[in-house]
Amino acid sequence: MRAYVRGLPGESERKNGWTLAEAAGQSGPERMRRLLNFYARDSDGLRDDVRQSVVEVPGDARHGVLVVDETGFLKKGVRSAGVARQYSGTAGRIDNCQIGVLLAHASDRGRALIDRELYLPRERSDDRSRCRAAGIGDEVAFATGPALARAMIERSVAAGAPFGWVSADEI
Repeated sequence: MRAYVRGLPGESERKNGWTLAEAAGQSGPERMRRLLNFYARDSDGLRDDVRQSVVEVPGDARHGVLVVDETGFLKKGVRSAGVARQYSGTAGRIDNCQIGVLLAHASDRGRALIDRELYLPRERSDDRSRCRAAGIGDEVAFATGPALARAMIERSVAAGAPFGWVSADEI
């Protein structure tokens, strides 16, 4: 798992079992594939644990802010969830990509990503067989980027994430 996480920000253009295994100095992709395909993971539980850590350590109720942003992940293939030809600020053009909506907490004590959602274009969210093949459950429906951001903020507020409200007079 450590080798996998270290390999994600690496120089390799494509991140898959082979390239991550090579970056980790492994002779083949078997260990990476086993990690990615067979071990149960709880992405939402991990998100909640990270958010709780931020609340306990760098969280700041007076000066902390929640920051919403989206980013594009350029993709060559079409099998990843949510991949479509759409505008990506990362590329500066319409390209084959995924769009992630991200929520961070930032203060003078530090910053950390505390939530994430994958934007599914309507044509992808309406294609239920393709969603199932990509591991997206039938309960996941189309939502706009602002709706995804609102849901993440609501989760953070419900979890007690500390942040201050800035009035127009303070800007």
